[in-house]
Amino acid sequence: MAEFGFNEHHQNEVINYMRFARSKRILRLKTIDSCFEELKESRLVEDTFTVDEVREMLDGLQTVVRDEVEMELINTAHTNVLLLRQLFSQAEKFYLRLQSDISELENRELLEQVAEFEKTDFKSADKINQETNKSKLAPLNESGVAELLNREISRLQEENDKLKARLRSLESQAMSALDEKTRAERALKDLQKGQGEDTLSVKAQDISSLENTVAALKEDYERCLSASAASQKDLQENLVSSKHQFLRVQEQLALAEKELEKKFQQTAAYRNMKEILTKKNEQIKELRKQLQRYEPNE
Repeated sequence: MAEFGFNEHHQNEVINYMRFARSKRILRLKTIDSCFEELKESRLVEDTFTVDEVREMLDGLQTVVRDEVEMELINTAHTNVLLLRQLFSQAEKFYLRLQSDISELENRELLEQVAEFEKTDFKSADKINQETNKSKLAPLNESGVAELLNREISRLQEENDKLKARLRSLESQAMSALDEKTRAERALKDLQKGQGEDTLSVKAQDISSLENTVAALKEDYERCLSASAASQKDLQENLVSSKHQFLRVQEQLALAEKELEKKFQQTAAYRNMKEILTKKNEQIKELRKQLQRYEPNE
């Protein structure tokens, strides 16, 4: 069924639906056959019948068969509506808009291809999948514009959260270094009171080392701030680009809807309806003229 553009999973779903439709069709045909058999066994017990008796039997059989066929057609239509409801519900979860071309339902070429598939590939697939369990329809591929936009936003937000966590860690380290510097300065003041220049030189080296550590942490902190700003800018640019892409897709969908409406106006059903309305308008105009001729006499 490659000419329909189905992958393996979608082809299996189509086969399951055709198997279901075939079982319902066979069941209804058996019901119709039983109607004829019941007529044969209950009414055809005599050798000769009058015309009225034959007409009565045929009318009764026609009513029963008509009811059975009408019930099957109604049930098929309702079943198709439920199938479409499942597809549309799955599409809405991923912000997709599905559209159908009703005119393609009467495409004889495609209908013949489906019939050929049912005769050949469907029978072979039916033998292979006889023991396959029923399953629900799998979710549609997450390929919509909105889904791609949500993925990109989630990824950028995750990176932004990581940068914020890194900044908090650097801030904590910087505060710890500042506390150590404060304690060292206090200790230096205490040492200045009771120790000589040698001790002061050693403490000065320690303070210098702490100052270098604080400077390195400050540089790392500023670098992370710059990276965070660049990430925020990239996020904004990606959002604007995604929004433009989404607007272009909406414009394409609007054009597709206009093309679909134009195509519907070119169908035979639309032209026939327009021709009927034109004839009715002409009849109404003629009747108005006739009424106008009779009104002065009245």
